Amino acid sequence: MSKQEMLQKYAELALKRGVNLQENQMLVVNAPVESANFARLVAKRAYEIGAKTVHINWTDDTLDRLWYENAAQDVLENVPEWRVKMFDHFAQEGAALLSIRSTNPDLLKGIDSDRISASNKAAGEAMKNFRKYTMNDKITWSIVAVPNEEWAKKVFPDKGEEAVEKLWDQIFKITRVDQDDPIAAWNEHNATLAKARNVLNDRKFKKLIYKAPGTDLEIELPEGHIWKGGSSLSEQGTEFNANMPTEEVFTLPDKYGVNGKVSSTKPLSYGGNLINNFSLTFKDGEVVDYTAEEGIETLKSLLNMDEGARRLGEIAIVPHESPISQSGLIFFNTLYDENASCHLALGKAYPSSIKGGANMDDDALDQNGVNNSITHVDFMMGSGELDIDGVLEDGTTEAIFRNGNWAIDVN
Repeated sequence: MSKQEMLQKYAELALKRGVNLQENQMLVVNAPVESANFARLVAKRAYEIGAKTVHINWTDDTLDRLWYENAAQDVLENVPEWRVKMFDHFAQEGAALLSIRSTNPDLLKGIDSDRISASNKAAGEAMKNFRKYTMNDKITWSIVAVPNEEWAKKVFPDKGEEAVEKLWDQIFKITRVDQDDPIAAWNEHNATLAKARNVLNDRKFKKLIYKAPGTDLEIELPEGHIWKGGSSLSEQGTEFNANMPTEEVFTLPDKYGVNGKVSSTKPLSYGGNLINNFSLTFKDGEVVDYTAEEGIETLKSLLNMDEGARRLGEIAIVPHESPISQSGLIFFNTLYDENASCHLALGKAYPSSIKGGANMDDDALDQNGVNNSITHVDFMMGSGELDIDGVLEDGTTEAIFRNGNWAIDVN
């Protein structure tokens, strides 16, 4: 099959299984200029499906870098009102949102971390209302990735000019685009993840205990927590996949019930910089100490984003035998690396991960142990040496993971 045919299948998958675009629905695409050819394929196929209109928000890594280097501090600390209103309008119109990711992992290396933090904080505050639409599944949304030269050479440093095509090959394989019927393959995969989440929901664990080299962590789960994974249902009842790829089942922790130490197992690409070989120590849900061999200032900026950035908002279980893990690659891209490894997220929880959460106000969410923040950042802490135990209502313990893979029957 030709590269062009594979790209067309990828666009089709993103539209029909990712955002699940409906006839006469608006499609909004966030796309870097490097992905222009793919974005045009998406737009063309969207109109063929029956999209009302396709709006593309273009971004450019080079211009972003120049902005961080040269913009005045007050510019960094503010988001234009027209941009906020634009995205609120899209959400109110019930648009489907597709984000195409293609970022250089080292894009902002050398930029003052305080400038990056100021911009991230401003964006987080400004987009609070819009984020409610995505984090509560009020609209359909999805994230896919497209290679660029800098990212590809980071993943394949010895492949030279072949690096981009090597990364495309991996993306097509991992997203099942290389299969005869990718949409059918994804339907089967979603059914597999649904079995796993159903088993965990039936158990109603009160606490999870993580043990691995550098990790000894206990996480309490709030009453009414819901394990999710695979496809989701929007408020209108439309089934969609928010992340492509996805290999996880996930829920939220009690924001006040996390204690112990966790160590990262993969680099975290955050804000155009890498944070590597880091650890976090929690007491009563809050990070009270941290270390990092690389990117300590970036990690500090993340933790100081707001009060909720020092607490967990998500816990996700991914078997070490997942296809992404078995590739043996580090992607330096959270969309991919988080699906190779069990991970946790600092910051905002998905309110829909607790019974009735989508309709709770901030006070009610807090009373139920649901974390709130302007940020949500996943970091990888799973490995082939990770064990997870679940503590049941009666205090007994059941093995969930042993040596990085399921020990509980999820079939």
